[in-house]
Amino acid sequence: MPALPVRLAFCLAAGLLALPAAAQTTIRLTYLEEARVATNPLANIEPVPDDLGRAGAELAISDNNTTGKFLQQRFELARIAVPTGASGADMLAKVQKSGAGFVVLNVSAGAIDRLMAQPAAGRYLWFNAGAPDDRLRQNQCRANLLHTLPGRAMQADALAQYLATRRWNKWFLVSGPRPEDQLYAAAVRRAAKRFGGRIVGEKVWKYGHDARRTAQGEVPVFTQVGDYDVLIVADESGDFGDYLSYRTWLPRPVAGTQGLVAGGWHAAAEQWGAVQLQNRFRQQSHRPMQPVDYAAWAAVRSVGEAASRTASGETAKLSAYIRGPEFQLAGFKGRTLSYRPWNGELRQPMMVAQPRSLVSLSPQDGFLHPRTDLDTLGFDAPEVKCPGH
Repeated sequence: MPALPVRLAFCLAAGLLALPAAAQTTIRLTYLEEARVATNPLANIEPVPDDLGRAGAELAISDNNTTGKFLQQRFELARIAVPTGASGADMLAKVQKSGAGFVVLNVSAGAIDRLMAQPAAGRYLWFNAGAPDDRLRQNQCRANLLHTLPGRAMQADALAQYLATRRWNKWFLVSGPRPEDQLYAAAVRRAAKRFGGRIVGEKVWKYGHDARRTAQGEVPVFTQVGDYDVLIVADESGDFGDYLSYRTWLPRPVAGTQGLVAGGWHAAAEQWGAVQLQNRFRQQSHRPMQPVDYAAWAAVRSVGEAASRTASGETAKLSAYIRGPEFQLAGFKGRTLSYRPWNGELRQPMMVAQPRSLVSLSPQDGFLHPRTDLDTLGFDAPEVKCPGH
């Protein structure tokens, strides 16, 4: 083929350069966190990080922008910190000022209640990455509130399934005096009924919060309740649960909020490409990724995934896609993740782990469901009574 004349080639090149570049779409998200009262566990080996949750959202923004640059999409994250007990109007005003249509929440359930009570809250899609309260998923859920942090029911169900596979069916339940401990204990009782566990003994820890000096003498006496297969502890603040293992009257494993735990993420996860996510997080934040970090990451990545699939930056279009039947998120757990239409909770495998290793992944083999075995964890559609779902 003969070469083009120099003048014609120059004109063609100039014409291509003159074509307008595709307009870049900016998608804004906000991360809203509440200052909480410090509740470092007594086993203060790993203090609660100052950037817990926020670090996961920041990593996901970086991940979104890595893909978005090929689609002319840019993701921005505004960070808002509010004091404990901030009013819903004040929190919403800060969100409105950020200009974002998507908000990742690392706040208490009470703060979520105050926010959702604001009439203008319906304009946003909210992601709960910090509150495990089951009432937000069972009878007080909202159509525009999604939950990437597994609720207590999902945690307890994941643990109960594993205990059932081991045939550790006789449970001794020890709960702390705090309200959140009682909520976790209620989830354990529910899981026992669902998966064949029998609570053969139940006590409330009343020896005070500091068990470091007295556990050697108190725990053996406290745990003399007859025979059982596993001690399940409900101590979300870490007041005493770490001091039960190896001190019980009978040589029995400890599970629940300490010992063998079930959560949305664990630092020991390596399969399904998880080591890549772990390494990127460590490089960014210089610490292991924790469940709240993962929940915030999943929330921001949900928006990024929807934007790439729809080639859109419109809040309404992205929100509809995220909540729709076609949405799937690759979450480094060997399964794609999606949101339950009846309560907005993220379907996801749960990691059953001890402090330094991953033990198993729930749902366990053999627990079946008409739709997906992932729905054997947490509240199924018939159990949910939520307006708008």
